[in-house]
Amino acid sequence: MIDWPNVTASGHQELDLNPEELQKSKCVLGFIPVIYYSILLCVGVPVNILTAVALSRLACRTKKALYYYLLAVTGSDILSQLFIIFVGFLLETAVFHRDVPALLLHSVSAAEFAANHASIWSTVPLTVDRYVALCHPLLHRQISYPARARKIIAVVLVLSLASGVPFFWWSDMWRNSHPPTALDTVLIWTHVTIIYFLPCSIFLVLNSLIIRTLRARQALQRCQEECGPKSAPPRRLGKTTAMLLAITSVFSVLWAPRTVVVIYHLYVSSVHRDWRVHLAYDLSNMLAMLNTAVNFFLYCFVSKPFRGAVRDVVLLRGGPLYSRRTLPQQQAPTNASISSLYSGNNKRWQRESTPLSPRRARKPS
Repeated sequence: MIDWPNVTASGHQELDLNPEELQKSKCVLGFIPVIYYSILLCVGVPVNILTAVALSRLACRTKKALYYYLLAVTGSDILSQLFIIFVGFLLETAVFHRDVPALLLHSVSAAEFAANHASIWSTVPLTVDRYVALCHPLLHRQISYPARARKIIAVVLVLSLASGVPFFWWSDMWRNSHPPTALDTVLIWTHVTIIYFLPCSIFLVLNSLIIRTLRARQALQRCQEECGPKSAPPRRLGKTTAMLLAITSVFSVLWAPRTVVVIYHLYVSSVHRDWRVHLAYDLSNMLAMLNTAVNFFLYCFVSKPFRGAVRDVVLLRGGPLYSRRTLPQQQAPTNASISSLYSGNNKRWQRESTPLSPRRARKPS
């Protein structure tokens, strides 16, 4: 980020360092990160709020656990945008470099990591739910319902909050001039395991099983088509599964550079001293935070019910006033159907009461 001195993290330890060790890398991007995060915040927060409203309507309308998991992902993305982008990147750059208590900085750091973990790990129950729905459909009907989904989401949020507490002692890579300590090594490896290696392993295994199951079903249906004259059409990749694969793939791609740069900072060269690592760290953070604002566009591209719900929210449809306004229109087809039913019964009675023709009434000889 921008090279402003951090008065709070005063360098009492830097007095014993050599001038070469005190040489700090320059921020090549200048004000570009601040402009980027401001645009991302102004676009991402309203878009995620719109996504949350649309998903809440779909969840209340369909009573499916899927929309509750997607709603948890969206809520966690909003928290990540507020804590990481607004507080972490913008306020710390513009305000927190001034003389403020170090306790506040470390508390904000713990809140950032908790929101980050919640945003990532809310996708894991969604992946498990889709795996059970496709590979074990009978079991999915028994265990997947909104009440259980809400309990699972609550457990994930509590664990994410607890996992952010150790990062109270996280070191600022931009401003700390000393080499990573043993505590920094443990925190960095814990961080990359929680936010990337472990969830990506779960995504890879479950998505591979989902794709394998779908391919096996398609092969079986092709065999049935060749052997029998009548069979069901081949089952394609569902839109919900396509949405899941898109979410997990985008996450894996956008978070991979940051994971590599953090490990490179730990073992090869420091962000504080090497401007190239500093530049790579800034760009990787910008890519990673883009993940909090792209899910809305993925949902719109894949899901037709979501597009309809967004259209209703934007046009202010679906509320009590709209329901009251459209009530006469909904009653008209009902009355028409009743009249058509009456006319059909009347015609049937006339046919039954009409005498048979002489040819049909002639008795067989």
